[in-house]
Amino acid sequence: MREKILKNTVVSCWVIFGILIAVHAFEAIVLKMDETVFGENFINKMFGILVLWLVLRILHLKWSDIGFAGNGILKNIARGAALSAAVFIPAYAAEFLILMGRGEDVRPGFFTSGFSLTGEAEIHTGAGFILMCVFFNIINVVMEEGTFRGLFYNILKTDRSENTAMLLQAFLFGIWHIVTPLHNLIEKQLDMGGFIGLSIGYIILAGIMGIKWALLYRITGSIYMGMADHFFNNCIATNLLHTVTESGTDELMILRVLIAQLLSFAIVMMIWKKQKKTPHRSY
Repeated sequence: MREKILKNTVVSCWVIFGILIAVHAFEAIVLKMDETVFGENFINKMFGILVLWLVLRILHLKWSDIGFAGNGILKNIARGAALSAAVFIPAYAAEFLILMGRGEDVRPGFFTSGFSLTGEAEIHTGAGFILMCVFFNIINVVMEEGTFRGLFYNILKTDRSENTAMLLQAFLFGIWHIVTPLHNLIEKQLDMGGFIGLSIGYIILAGIMGIKWALLYRITGSIYMGMADHFFNNCIATNLLHTVTESGTDELMILRVLIAQLLSFAIVMMIWKKQKKTPHRSY
């Protein structure tokens, strides 16, 4: 089995990805776990971690071989959190300024809500929901970073260049996020035009994020900085810390995320280019 996986790495990654996204789509569209009290599609993430463990055993790899390094964990987590804070502070500021410029009475809100493209996410308050949100998002970043930046990237670069491997895993990461607009299309919350537009947008934005987190892996030699940045984006900036006006909640969330992620990508690219010029230096 190991030889078959490594003989054609692209096909192998697509097969593994196909299994994972099928479970992801089944949970989101059929089980609709995000509409339950949990407010999160988490079964596919638990399944993904199980598949990740199984494939690592087949390939005779350790978790440390795909970026879960034992050294510098706290340092890289702190770096990832600092990077996220540095870009989301101006992103939130821009969002507040735009809303105030429209005459809105805007204030911050701290509560849990499931992400929705149609603005219909249910709001939950209470410590229990916040703790569940944090827990499920930890599972999410372990699965997604471990699978895309860890497993797929390392499999692909065995017979492809590092840049090709990075782009291919980022493309798969973009496709992974099409499940959300597909769910909205099936529920008739989006028409076909909206589905196509949002799917393309997801592939591009999630792909950029996938490239950024792969670069962080290459810069630090660890997956933890990208995991921390990923966690901040999903848990804090998307699910917990909101902008609230009389007319709704998070009306400009997509703008907030777009500003933060493009700024973050630019910062990481500058660090990457600087490191390439001085490869002896460790970030």
